[in-house]
Amino acid sequence: MSDPLALYGTDEPPARARRLRAGALEADLVDGNLRTIRFAGHEVIRALAYVVRDRDWGTHELGVSDPEVLEDASGFAVSWRTACTAPDGARLFLTATLRGEASGVLSFTVEATPSRDFETNRCGFCILHPIEGVAGQPVAVAHGDGGVETATFPDLIEPWQPFKDIAAIRHEAAPGLFVTCRMEGDIFEMEDQRAWSDASFKTYVRPLAMPWPYLLPAGETTRQSVTLEIESVFPTRPAQSPDDGPVHVDVGPALGETFPPFGVLVSPEDVAAILNAPDRLEALGPRHLLFHFDPVAGHGLAELQAMASVQALVPETHAMLECVVPCESEPGAELLDAARLVQASGLRIDAVTVGPSVDRQSTPPGSEWPPCPPLEEVYEAARRAFPGVTLGGGMFSYFTELNRKRPPVDMLDLVSHATCPIVHAADDLSVMQTLEAVPFIWRSARKIIGENKPYHLGPTTIGMRQNPYGSRTIPNPENKRIAMAAQDPRQAGLFAAAWLVGYAARLPGARLARWTGGSLAGPRGLLSPEGAPLPAFHVAAGLAALSGLPLLSLRSAARGRVDGIAVRAEDGSLLLWLANLTPETQEVRLPDSRGGWTATLLDANGGPTPSSVPSSGRLALGPYAVALFEASTSSAD
Repeated sequence: MSDPLALYGTDEPPARARRLRAGALEADLVDGNLRTIRFAGHEVIRALAYVVRDRDWGTHELGVSDPEVLEDASGFAVSWRTACTAPDGARLFLTATLRGEASGVLSFTVEATPSRDFETNRCGFCILHPIEGVAGQPVAVAHGDGGVETATFPDLIEPWQPFKDIAAIRHEAAPGLFVTCRMEGDIFEMEDQRAWSDASFKTYVRPLAMPWPYLLPAGETTRQSVTLEIESVFPTRPAQSPDDGPVHVDVGPALGETFPPFGVLVSPEDVAAILNAPDRLEALGPRHLLFHFDPVAGHGLAELQAMASVQALVPETHAMLECVVPCESEPGAELLDAARLVQASGLRIDAVTVGPSVDRQSTPPGSEWPPCPPLEEVYEAARRAFPGVTLGGGMFSYFTELNRKRPPVDMLDLVSHATCPIVHAADDLSVMQTLEAVPFIWRSARKIIGENKPYHLGPTTIGMRQNPYGSRTIPNPENKRIAMAAQDPRQAGLFAAAWLVGYAARLPGARLARWTGGSLAGPRGLLSPEGAPLPAFHVAAGLAALSGLPLLSLRSAARGRVDGIAVRAEDGSLLLWLANLTPETQEVRLPDSRGGWTATLLDANGGPTPSSVPSSGRLALGPYAVALFEASTSSAD
């Protein structure tokens, strides 16, 4: 068994899943909730979970470690009891029952009783519909008044809730396979979770237009239930198991675009660690550096000078300043002050991205927009303060905020936003599944900013650098998998390296001007606290080396298991970066190559290490392993 520290950067074991079966109905029981609900092998619902959120949208751990499970010929039944505790000591006691039947009916009911008034932002069910095969497809939505709305799941990402006041949802999960989801006990609505890079449409309890946080009254029991009814109008052809056979990888023609310039974020608090290992930056070879400057956090001349010292290590590298505008006084004066400090510091910048500080906080549906100068005023002031420098705008947070507050793109030279995969869930499967949402994000962003406007994406890190939805990121002193944590343990493991390759695999078509794929140092960095390269460092260096090379089409027979990127090198050779995106060993079948393949392997045993590739082109990739394959010029036709 692989070392969990090597894979995940933590001793915390991955969440255990128990497969439940009732005829053609299957589901994975994880921590008392259901994942990957399937019928005849087809995923019909991605997750059905009861969640309790705190005032910062952090998720309470329910600690359902040993539920009672009964299985017989008629189906399965699960029951559990648990409690969670609020910071003020209030306890919420939960009792759950769920039942799955071979007929295709699945029910899940939870009763919740607080010991005293219990503060929460959300307490109840979340139902996740998968996005691949569902986005853009028909759906029928029954509302609380009995009316039925015929619509479609959004294709491009919706900034606001696509459906409200939901009593039931019916959609076709596979040809002839229909799923009806009925909800009782509260008011439900849906949000397009792709905006946060979640791979789901989420139907959740309690409309966001209602006040939050809110109190569950002491001693008062609330009851919610969700029932799935799965109907096959004709015999449903079983889906191929996602674990069947080797993963065949094929390379096709050139895509007519190049791999984006890959760079990293440098923040003032990370400078000391970078300067303590100065050779790492040159070894990484980033094609750009994104410098973060935030006067609201107390950044001034000293912080800019410190970042200038980092720039001196790679003086020819493209530099962009991420400049937060406090908007505590007139933006023009604030930006002129920032420009004078930049000039005095010696930091040379090729581009500056500006944004009001207040826009780093989300404005959810139903909330009032906070006071903020018009973006037109901010951008005009930035032009005056930084003449002759490429001007960027957008959001320092996520696509969610860009979609809800769309900038006047005609005033900008480029548009930018970041992503984070642990806004809502932090288990391994959910984080890897966020890769499915990346193409939906860039397609939706392109619709906003235009096909030809330069588009900068990043930073794209697993850990959350700033929480737009609460007062803080969630502390993680025990180094666990926690949503909204600034420091995610997997950044130190092979997991982050595989995830980074998987992210790159979803970018073709975006035509990015630049991609900031991580931080060099710090809690979301590519270096350990001691300055040693983490597994993701080696991948980042490899991706930086691909910058500007022609992209080729790469087709994986099972993208959820193995995915990657293909380019044509300057000498004509073919380069493939492939990653195993799962905790199980995967066999890869490479395209035929007359001269064979050479490989460099990064796995739980270390690396990068040269590895032989059998003449058959088959190679086993261990859990979350990453490999660079190369076919020479003479054999890469």
